[in-house]
Amino acid sequence: MNSTTDQATINSVILEAADPAAAAAFYEAAFGLGDRLRIRATTAPTTGFRGFVLSLVVSQPGTVDSLLGTALAAGATAIKPAKKSFWGYGGVVQAPDGTLWKVATSAKKDTRPANREIDDFVVLLGVDNVKNTKQFYIDHGLAVGKSFGSKYVEFDIPSSSVKLALYGRKAAAKDAGVSPDGSGSHRVAIDSGFGAFSDPDGFEWETGAA
Repeated sequence: MNSTTDQATINSVILEAADPAAAAAFYEAAFGLGDRLRIRATTAPTTGFRGFVLSLVVSQPGTVDSLLGTALAAGATAIKPAKKSFWGYGGVVQAPDGTLWKVATSAKKDTRPANREIDDFVVLLGVDNVKNTKQFYIDHGLAVGKSFGSKYVEFDIPSSSVKLALYGRKAAAKDAGVSPDGSGSHRVAIDSGFGAFSDPDGFEWETGAA
């Protein structure tokens, strides 16, 4: 692995929408992710689960409620209302463009006034074969941070403001509260310094994407 790959990061997540102006306005009002999230136009057909979930990890339940609240007020649909679980507190919404968003925290109680700070922005890819796709990304220069057999993988990209994780497709859909059935375009791309390629599940990576 060369020094360029060692320093490579994920620059942004690119969502493709039929109405990019409306999608951009929604995301600015809902989450305020700045240049970590970009929108571009597409007419590619897509149905059902697109194979990925975008996750916002925050510090406490009040922040979860704040972000989900602005998303719903801006036009999102509640898929899994926020609630406590054994792992923490969180919920899932679907944006007007169809993208699924999970907002969650490992904390079960607020320890300070609510804010809108996002600790981690994670792209969770639901893939057909976690083990094979994990190796594919290792071969493309990504280092594994956490790995739970063939169930879940989280990559370690220290300098990146966007993280990447892998989950089985059915498990990812179940966690998001939707059917795993779906076809057509993923309507997402990842802009990074790791190079331009398509992974085994058809997720596109681009470099210096416009």
